[in-house]
Amino acid sequence: MRSGQLVTLEPILAGSAPGVGDIVLARVRGADYLHFIGAVRDGQVLIANAHGHENGWTARERVLGKVCAVVE
Repeated sequence: MRSGQLVTLEPILAGSAPGVGDIVLARVRGADYLHFIGAVRDGQVLIANAHGHENGWTARERVLGKVCAVVE
């Protein structure tokens, strides 16, 4: 996936959780970004970027959807 490339998202339903390695759309400081999930614990997810940098823990509720396809 490249910067600016279109993706298709699927909702993460209530009661389910994103998994480690999933690429998700997460709301951070009022803006929406795609992030990798690095870890999951107690209703929180560790979000990371494509360069391996961990951005920090955020609430599961801030994860808006999961990438299910990349538009070529």
